[in-house]
Amino acid sequence: MSVSAVPWRDPLGAVDDVLGRGLELASAGLVLAEILLLLAGVIARYVFNRPLVWSDELASMLFLWLGMLGAAIALRRAEHMRMTALVSRAGPRWRPLLDAVALAASVLFLALLLGPAFDYANEQAAITTPAMQISDAWRAGALPAGTLVMLLVALLRLLRCGRAGVAALLGAVVVAGAFALAGPVFPGLGNLNLLIFFVGVVAALVFAGVPIAFAFGLAAFSYLALAADTPLAILVGRMDEGMSSLILLAVPLFVFLGLLIEMTGMARAMVTFLAGLLGHVRGGMHYVLVAGMYLVSGISGSKAADMAAIAPVLFPEMRARGADAGDLVALLAATGAQTETVPPSLVLITIGSVTGVSIAALFNGGLLPGLVVAILLCGVVWYRRRGDTPLPRTPRAQVLRSFVVALPALVLPFLIRFTVMDGIATATEVSTVGIAYATLAGLLLYRRFDWQRLVPMLVETASLSGAILMIIGTATGMAWGLTQSGFSQSLALAMRGLPGGHDTFLAASIVIFIVLGSVLEGIPAMVLFGPLLFPIAREVGINEVHYAMVVILSMGIGLFAPPFGVGYYTACAIGRVDPDRGMRAIAPYLITLLVGTLVIAFMPWISTGLL
Repeated sequence: MSVSAVPWRDPLGAVDDVLGRGLELASAGLVLAEILLLLAGVIARYVFNRPLVWSDELASMLFLWLGMLGAAIALRRAEHMRMTALVSRAGPRWRPLLDAVALAASVLFLALLLGPAFDYANEQAAITTPAMQISDAWRAGALPAGTLVMLLVALLRLLRCGRAGVAALLGAVVVAGAFALAGPVFPGLGNLNLLIFFVGVVAALVFAGVPIAFAFGLAAFSYLALAADTPLAILVGRMDEGMSSLILLAVPLFVFLGLLIEMTGMARAMVTFLAGLLGHVRGGMHYVLVAGMYLVSGISGSKAADMAAIAPVLFPEMRARGADAGDLVALLAATGAQTETVPPSLVLITIGSVTGVSIAALFNGGLLPGLVVAILLCGVVWYRRRGDTPLPRTPRAQVLRSFVVALPALVLPFLIRFTVMDGIATATEVSTVGIAYATLAGLLLYRRFDWQRLVPMLVETASLSGAILMIIGTATGMAWGLTQSGFSQSLALAMRGLPGGHDTFLAASIVIFIVLGSVLEGIPAMVLFGPLLFPIAREVGINEVHYAMVVILSMGIGLFAPPFGVGYYTACAIGRVDPDRGMRAIAPYLITLLVGTLVIAFMPWISTGLL
């Protein structure tokens, strides 16, 4: 029997349609408002020398609403990142039940989060924002409102699953009840709870196909509620902290910029020229991907934003020429880890601020390690001799013509970098300059601008951004839970007592930061462990800049390595590739990243040669 033939399901579909349209219009409006607001701030400050002191504050307020409503759209469209390796292997009889289980777990997390989210918003109501002088509840209210909308969306989807949905929801309630009944046992287990919740619960949920964001959130919520006796509004506060960082606003803006470049024909012109240069080389466009990530990595400081600027431009053409989608997203993730050391990386700035290491020295020290790893990754591409199908060598005259056509597009990365380096716009604002430039180029030069695609592009931007921000928010909550457990202090004491001095400490640091990178986003990990471990590195005679490069690359391996690395799922979301497809393809790149990290660890001059 079809879904439409079941009378009681028709009202659910109608409610879902109305809710979906409302969410899409609101989110599209928020993305457009953010673009116009930040662009107005740049013009007011640079052209009229009259900065809008309230613009960043309003942008931050709207950004949290964008993230939560975007996450709701992603949930409605089933676009949240999830591991489907086991689900896809299940037969047609069991697959609907497993999909329902993933939805039921999402419903459980959102239902548990709703009360603390309202409590947190009420607490923030007493705070007055410094520039606009309004209650912070206008911003923090996005958390309970977004949670409520996502809960409604998830329930509608679950109820439309029929009996499987009801059974999955009952099962989730039973499991939650069992954990609650066992609650008195957990406080006495000490650090064993870290394995139970942050390894066991996360692994079970992830492999069951629960969206990554909700798996992280359930694990953190369960740990704090059952093992730590912590007010749960604090978890919401940490999610707010993770999702509200203004630098992350570069993510949706660069996502939209990438879609705009494709729509206006700039991407096509750029790829045509690059293909003319390297199309006759086997895997040539893979080299362009590696080099492109290295060159643009300093534009925003955010790896997610960097990938969002590169992938939408290169992936469509590479796929059209026969490149495997899994290999593409694997290489994108690997280059995300590789470019963490390239300045002005936010991780480098964070290390300088929390450890006292010279930021200028870190910037100089990060150039060569990123280049060395890039060369090694290109070596893997060359050795495998696969990827996009090579074409006959393009005549020089044709390459020159394609260069002239592509020149306005090729100018864009340099315009973005100049805008940041010359102080015209911040790393967050610079994407709006790119959007304005791409819009004018599309209208005046390339004569391609499809106005009918504008709203769908804005909605797509909101959905993808919401999925990414939800992962970052719940991962930040997990990071805070690890801090409260005392794990960081115990780790520092254990590292200080290692035998073997310099080499053992470096080897142990590589292993530890790979593990930390798999559960923590880069900046929280450095804030937590940098002040503890950098003094120990000094004691055993390791140059601090050298140590910074080693731990950043190590953490990048964990951050972009499946099945737990948040960065890997971010790359999959940006590349629009199912995570399962990149699992096997990423192994050679991860091994190469590890080899590169070991080379840099035991050849210190690569990090210190430019100091």
